[in-house]
Amino acid sequence: MSVLLQISDPHFGTEQPHVVEALVAMAQSVRPDAVVLSGDITQRARRAEFESARRFLDRLSGPPMLVLPGNHDIPLFNLAARIVRPYGNHQRSFGRQLEPEIDTPDFRVIGVNTTRAWRHKDGAVSAAQIARVSRRLRGARHEQLRIVVTHQPLHVPNQRDAHNLLHGREAAARAWAAAGADLVMGGHIHLPFVRPLRDRYSDLPRDVWCVQAGTSVSSRVRWEAPNSVNVLRYDARLTPLRCTVERWDYTAEGEGGFSPAEVTVIDLDRR
Repeated sequence: MSVLLQISDPHFGTEQPHVVEALVAMAQSVRPDAVVLSGDITQRARRAEFESARRFLDRLSGPPMLVLPGNHDIPLFNLAARIVRPYGNHQRSFGRQLEPEIDTPDFRVIGVNTTRAWRHKDGAVSAAQIARVSRRLRGARHEQLRIVVTHQPLHVPNQRDAHNLLHGREAAARAWAAAGADLVMGGHIHLPFVRPLRDRYSDLPRDVWCVQAGTSVSSRVRWEAPNSVNVLRYDARLTPLRCTVERWDYTAEGEGGFSPAEVTVIDLDRR
């Protein structure tokens, strides 16, 4: 059994220290084999905020990590930096690769940088990015769980969030489904959910699931969603292949901490 921890939208600069400590404790108990941070690492892309995020991730005991920038990780008010070095502080803390991957016996996780320096909030995926991800998906082994990570979502369950959908999403959903994707992970809207992409794209050639994470440690929570993270469990020895997505919510009750709140079992489509 392999375990992947998805963290999203911590917005360091608005983090709640008690929630950060609870998440560290939870991660140490779950012992993930891989960690995905699906964007909006910081609130204002300041160097000190990235350094705080780096120190936090360093406490998670060293599993392979995929750290993706979000729209908040590009300077908003420093226009010179936004134009000349929009990812300077991100790369100082997390390395030059803006589209990292994790490749283990059980996981192929492919990051896609959907931020654009000329966009304030919206994200986009280009034809070249769609093609690159498709090639990497086709190269995955049969038993690997194939995950694409974007920041902005390909699917939202509520029309009020539709303005946050990723530009280029229709072409991406169809191409990545055809290439063998199982899950597309994201964040951005601070609303956790697990839904089949066919709810929005009915003509997909295969079943692909949208797995969205809430905000992990920030005070910027939605009224209907507390701080939360996702824990994905996968055993490549099972037949048929399936994975489990657990949403873990933070509660301040008692000693406070993260605990499982919802479980979704996904049968993988290997057509």
